[in-house]
Amino acid sequence: MTLDTTSYKIPVARSAADLREAVAAWRKEGLSIALVPTMGALHEGHLSLVDLARTKADRVVVSIFVNPTQFAPNEDFSAYPRTEAADAARLEGKADLIFAPDAADMYPEGFSTTISLSGVTEPLEGAFRPTHFAGVATVVAKLILRAMPDIAIFGEKDWQQLMVIRRMVADLDIPVEFLGGPIMREADGLAMSSRNAYLSPEERKAAGQLNVILRETAVSVAKGMPISEATAEGSKRILAVGFDKLDYLEIRDAASLAAFPDNKPAGPARILVAAKIGRTRLIDNMPV
Repeated sequence: MTLDTTSYKIPVARSAADLREAVAAWRKEGLSIALVPTMGALHEGHLSLVDLARTKADRVVVSIFVNPTQFAPNEDFSAYPRTEAADAARLEGKADLIFAPDAADMYPEGFSTTISLSGVTEPLEGAFRPTHFAGVATVVAKLILRAMPDIAIFGEKDWQQLMVIRRMVADLDIPVEFLGGPIMREADGLAMSSRNAYLSPEERKAAGQLNVILRETAVSVAKGMPISEATAEGSKRILAVGFDKLDYLEIRDAASLAAFPDNKPAGPARILVAAKIGRTRLIDNMPV
């Protein structure tokens, strides 16, 4: 095994073989393993998932991999922050191993397999980023199959992604316990995100209103306002506070993400939003 134990105070596996060897050694000791997949640029939201993982398993692996297959050509793959040294420092004392492969290790020459789902991938993000969830599902399946954890933990901020992965794990009978961690928010309620660093001071102030409008729209629907009326009003408010573009503000079935045909929730519901301010696209969600 050739773990990198000199760059940081936490060991790093750079290849699938090294990751599997480390996991196998833990297995021989009878230890349980949790995996927290990330794209790095770690913030308190990510660390809350690592802390949750620590309560659920004996050993915690955090993957750091900016996955090229989930970015469309016009998206920010090249600009996405890569802060491995800072991430490693934040994981000291929290995780037991970082898995940080490069693209050639994850997608070697000749790689030609993609996992695609229907239904839950089609609305919302799927309508605006049609190749996104195939890239997500493929890389998550590879990460789980490489680490073979007992538990895999993802954040609820990417709610649709959470439902996509849950569907994939169930459909493919992947033997892993799947958990979602709650959204971590800034003092004004803005959902923590690596992309928040892109916001100017003026944009950051406006962005803090997104969760307020989301919550008040959800309350209106819970009190009986028709979904279409409430989301139309919420959409106007989001643009009025300074957002440049609204991709969607919708209330959907919490699990399937299907629309409610009677214009009112019938069962557990989620309100989801994606809006752009300046060059930054923000997403958020919460229960109705």
